[in-house]
Amino acid sequence: MNRRAMTKHNTILAAITLGLCVALSGCGTGQPTEQAPLAGAAIGGPFTLVDKQEKPVSWSDFDGKYRIVYFGYTFCPDACPMDVQVAMQGFAGFERAHPDLAAQVQPIFISIDPARDTPKVVGEFAAAFHPRLLGLTGSAEAVDKAAKAFAAYYAKGKETEGGYLMDHTRVAYLMGRKGEPIAMLPVELQPQAKAVKAVTAELTKWVK
Repeated sequence: MNRRAMTKHNTILAAITLGLCVALSGCGTGQPTEQAPLAGAAIGGPFTLVDKQEKPVSWSDFDGKYRIVYFGYTFCPDACPMDVQVAMQGFAGFERAHPDLAAQVQPIFISIDPARDTPKVVGEFAAAFHPRLLGLTGSAEAVDKAAKAFAAYYAKGKETEGGYLMDHTRVAYLMGRKGEPIAMLPVELQPQAKAVKAVTAELTKWVK
């Protein structure tokens, strides 16, 4: 996996987010109120993909629930498994502390490698990290539509004897009950134990 490409696109997204946060903090004349980091950002939108049973799943199916969304692929040798593990361990910590609120959060893994990631493969990958993590895939066109809606970059790498890798952004989005963007969960923090605690803290902060 090309880490430099992922870092470049993550940096661009972070810069956009920072600019948005600064702009929002300057609005109003009263006491400042805490804004969700991604409030007002053009992230998220309608899509229809399929789950492990090839059943159609649409973004609107989750209306009324918070959502954690990560774009990756099952053949990813390192970044995706680490990020998803952190996100789901952080979610599990939140689940233990706040089971009623956690029940209102839907974690979602969306494959950006539909050529290899069949519904069954994605379903098995997701289940390995948490029983409630929903793995989704679909046609190349359907996946591309979903990725563009979330400003998620991805590109196929060069073919080799061992196959190919995918370049992609490493972002776990926390989305609200209406599908609005709230924050990017800090899955890339090091060490991993720190990242897990930070994810739990972010969920505790924003999921109400």
